[in-house]
Amino acid sequence: MQARIDHLVVAAADLAEGAAWCEATLGVQPGPGGEHPLMGTHNLLLRVATVNYPRAYLEILAIQPGRAPQRARRWFDMDDEAVRDALRRHGPRLLHYVASVPDVAAAVGALKDAGHDRGPPLPASRMTPRGLLEWQITLREDGQRLLHGLLPTLIQWGATHPASAMPESGVTLQALCAYAPQPAALEHAYRTIGLQGVTVKTGATNLCAVLDTPRGRVKLESKGL
Repeated sequence: MQARIDHLVVAAADLAEGAAWCEATLGVQPGPGGEHPLMGTHNLLLRVATVNYPRAYLEILAIQPGRAPQRARRWFDMDDEAVRDALRRHGPRLLHYVASVPDVAAAVGALKDAGHDRGPPLPASRMTPRGLLEWQITLREDGQRLLHGLLPTLIQWGATHPASAMPESGVTLQALCAYAPQPAALEHAYRTIGLQGVTVKTGATNLCAVLDTPRGRVKLESKGL
């Protein structure tokens, strides 16, 4: 089994603020994304791929005004009051990341055997100018990310990956690091799914992404959120 970084999730209180943050922080404007009726969210996207992260992109995600989710809880803890308050008070924040796997059902089963209920894979799709995008993504009923966002949500794409249609942005992902006070359980979970491209270190809980941008090297952090 082999898992690879698919995309980073930067959450924002609203999408306009997320777009402004992207330009101010990374020096580029994000590209168009889409809506997620099931979750009541919408996004903007930015390709950050490199040789080491060949299909990586950055997602700026926000709750869509006036759009109620079709589930009890939105994904990635976006209904959590602590998360909402932090985004309102401090602005957009790296919140989570998603890892792609070739067989999401097998990966979910392996994690469950290791003591982590990542949630069942649900089919999803949306139409794009280049055709239909189809995928399966793990979703827990309670919307929790698990391990303070350090355990990735899993995704299995269909025939087409969205990064293939994204233009080069001038922003590239150089490293992703997960800090945990007691990292043994996290390291075991990563080994279970064969996760590549994430360094685990001992320290205060934090997800840290390093990007090269037109504004120089930028570090995005979850800071335990």
